[in-house]
Amino acid sequence: MIDLEKILIIGGVAAGATAAAKARRLSEDSEITIIEGGPDISFANCGLPYYIGGDIKNRSKLILQSPESFYDQYRVNVYVNTMATKIDRGNKVVETVNTVTGEKKTFEYTKLILAQGGKPIAPPIPGAEQPHVFQLWTLNDMDKIHSFIENQKPKTAVVVGGGFIGLEMTEALVKRGLKVSVVEMMPHVMSILEGEIAGFIQRELLAYGVNLYTNKGVTEIGKGKVKLNDNSEIKGDLVLLSIGVRPTLNLAKEAGLAIGESGGLLVDSTLKTSDDNIYAAGDMVEIEHRVLGKEVRIPLAGPANRQGRIAAENALGKKHHYKGSIGTSIVKVFDGVAGITGLSLKGARAAGFNADAVVVHKEHHTSYYPGAQQVTVLIVYDKETGVVLGGQTAGYKGADRRLDVLATAVANKLTVYDLADVDFAYSPPLGTANDAMNMAAYVAENRISGYSPAMTVSELDEYLDGKYPLWIDVRDEFSFNKNHVIGAVNIPLELLIGEISKMPKDRLILVYDDTGKKGHQALRILVGKGFTKVLNVSGGMESISRYAMAVTPKNFKVKLEAIEAKTLENEEVKKDKDEKKTQEEVPNIQKEGDEPLIIDVRTREEFQNGAYPSAVNIPLDQLPQMINKLGSKDRKIILYCATGARSGYALNFLRAHGFTNVENAGGLSKMMARKRKFFGF
Repeated sequence: MIDLEKILIIGGVAAGATAAAKARRLSEDSEITIIEGGPDISFANCGLPYYIGGDIKNRSKLILQSPESFYDQYRVNVYVNTMATKIDRGNKVVETVNTVTGEKKTFEYTKLILAQGGKPIAPPIPGAEQPHVFQLWTLNDMDKIHSFIENQKPKTAVVVGGGFIGLEMTEALVKRGLKVSVVEMMPHVMSILEGEIAGFIQRELLAYGVNLYTNKGVTEIGKGKVKLNDNSEIKGDLVLLSIGVRPTLNLAKEAGLAIGESGGLLVDSTLKTSDDNIYAAGDMVEIEHRVLGKEVRIPLAGPANRQGRIAAENALGKKHHYKGSIGTSIVKVFDGVAGITGLSLKGARAAGFNADAVVVHKEHHTSYYPGAQQVTVLIVYDKETGVVLGGQTAGYKGADRRLDVLATAVANKLTVYDLADVDFAYSPPLGTANDAMNMAAYVAENRISGYSPAMTVSELDEYLDGKYPLWIDVRDEFSFNKNHVIGAVNIPLELLIGEISKMPKDRLILVYDDTGKKGHQALRILVGKGFTKVLNVSGGMESISRYAMAVTPKNFKVKLEAIEAKTLENEEVKKDKDEKKTQEEVPNIQKEGDEPLIIDVRTREEFQNGAYPSAVNIPLDQLPQMINKLGSKDRKIILYCATGARSGYALNFLRAHGFTNVENAGGLSKMMARKRKFFGF
C-alpha cells in the first residue's frame, strides 16, 4: 500500500491558496489542508483600498473563496482562525490553537508549505494605539476604516508612508471627502522610483489637493492632530500607518529554519527551506533577484502566486526551479500611473554595473488621433553590452503596457538594440509607428555610441558639482516663460543657427527642450559647428520639472509652472466640455488698415498656450468657413503655426482662392523673433 501525501499549508490568501489549488490539480489522492490564523482563507487584499474609495461597490467581490467553497471546488480542508504555534520537524507535526475557542489541535504532514506572508510594521509612535489610528492588511482592517469614516465623519486624514498602499489609500480617502496629508521620511513618495518618475505622481497628488510632507517623520499622534519631527503639527481625524511590511517568521525561527541575509526565510530555487520536507512561498521568503543575482525580499502578489504554484509542484516530487523575480510593480494614483521593473540607475551602479539611463516622453498613440497622452519611458542599461537592467514608466495612458515590455526585456536579458528593432503593435488609436519603447532604445543607442551625449536629470545634478554650465532652452518663449532652469538662455531651435557665433565653445553647454527630442537636434547642430562640451538633458524640461518637484536640486534652480487643480469630476468629460466651448468661439477679425492680418492656424488649445500679439486664431480646419471674412484679396496676411507646416497649407489654400498678398512666417518661434532681437549669454 502506497502512503498518501499529506500536504499541510500554513497560510492562505495568495501563496497558500494558490499552492493548495495547484496541489489538488497535480494529485487527486493527496490529503491537502490549509490552516489560516485569520478569519479569511482567500481574499483580494490588493483590492482593499478600492472598496474604501468606492471604486469597488460590493464587499463580497473581495471574497475569493470561503472554507466551504474551497472544499467544494478542490477538496481541501480549511481551518480558519487557527494559529500554528509550533512545528515539530522530527515528528512532522504542527501544533495549533483556535483563536476563537482556544481548542488545540495537531496536524500531521509529509510535506509542509509555509505561506504566512508578512504583517505591517507597527512603528513605536506615541499615540499609535488610539482608535482613530489604523493599518490596512486584512478585510477586518478595511471594515474598521470604512466603519470609522461612516460613523465618525472625519474631515482630515494623515497617511504615514508614501508607498503603494499609502498612496492608494490617499486616493481612497480623498474620494471619501477627506482632506489628506501624506508624510514620507524619504525625499519623495514612492522612494523606489527615480525622482523624475516620482515627481509625476507627486504632481498628481498636489493637483488633487493632497498635502505632501517629505523628508519628515511622525513623532506623536494626538487626537485630531499629528506631530512631525520638525515640531510642526498637521490635522488628522484619521491616521493610517503604512510604512512597510515585515515577514512573519516567528514560527519558522522557532523551528530552527535558516533565515537569509535580507531577513526573509531562506529557500533554494525549488523553494525548499533548510528542511527537506518544508517549502515556503510568498512575502515571508527571500528569493534571487534575476538581475542582481543575490537574495532579496520582494513582497508582491505576482511572485507570491507563482511561488505558491511551484512550491506545490516540488512538494509533490516535481523539480520546477523558480527563476527569481525582478520586482515589477506599478501604482495608480488618481489618473496617473507609474511603475518600475528591475534596477534603478542608482541601484544598478551601486551593484557594480557600468550603467547609464535615458528618458523619453512620447504620445501613447498618434498625436493626431483624439485622446493622445504623453507616456514616459526610462531605461537603465549596461553601457558595454546594452543589456536592459531595469526601467520605469509613467503616464495617464499606456504606462502599464510599456512597463510590461521592459519587464520582458529585463527578464530575458534583451538589449536596447533588441528593443530598437521590435515591431510593436500600431494603429493610430492604439500606438505610434515608432513606439515610445523604440524611441527610448534609439536614444540609448545614441548615448552609448557618443552620437548624442546625454544625462538624466538626477545624474546631471551630481555631475554639476563645481561646474558652471551655460543652459540653453530651445523651446518657444511662451513655454520658457511658464517654466525653465533659472539662468538659462532661451534660444528657440529655429533660431539657434543664427546665434551660434555668439556662444562660447570653451564652456559646458546643456541644451534642453520639452521632452529631449529637439534638445537632441540642438546638440547635433552645435556638435556640427565644432562645439565639444555639449550635453542634452534626457527627457528635457518635463524631466527637469518633475525632478525639481520631487527632489530639491543641489546644483541648479528651476522655475516651476503652477499646478493646475483637478477635481474628481471625470477629466475626459471636463476636457470635452472645454473643447466644445472653444470650438464655439468665433474669432474677431480686425478691419483692414495699415497693419497686416496675422493668422495663427494652430488649434484653439495651442493658441491659448501662447501666441503672437495681435494674432487672430483661425484653426486650419476652420479656414474655409472664415475665408469670406478675411477682407479684400490683396490684403496683407501673415500666417504661422507651430512649425510652418500647417501655415504652408493655409498659404496654398488662400492663394488658390485668389489672395495675392500672403506670407508664411513659419513656426511660432520665428514669428516671435520678429519682435525679439537679443539673446544674452
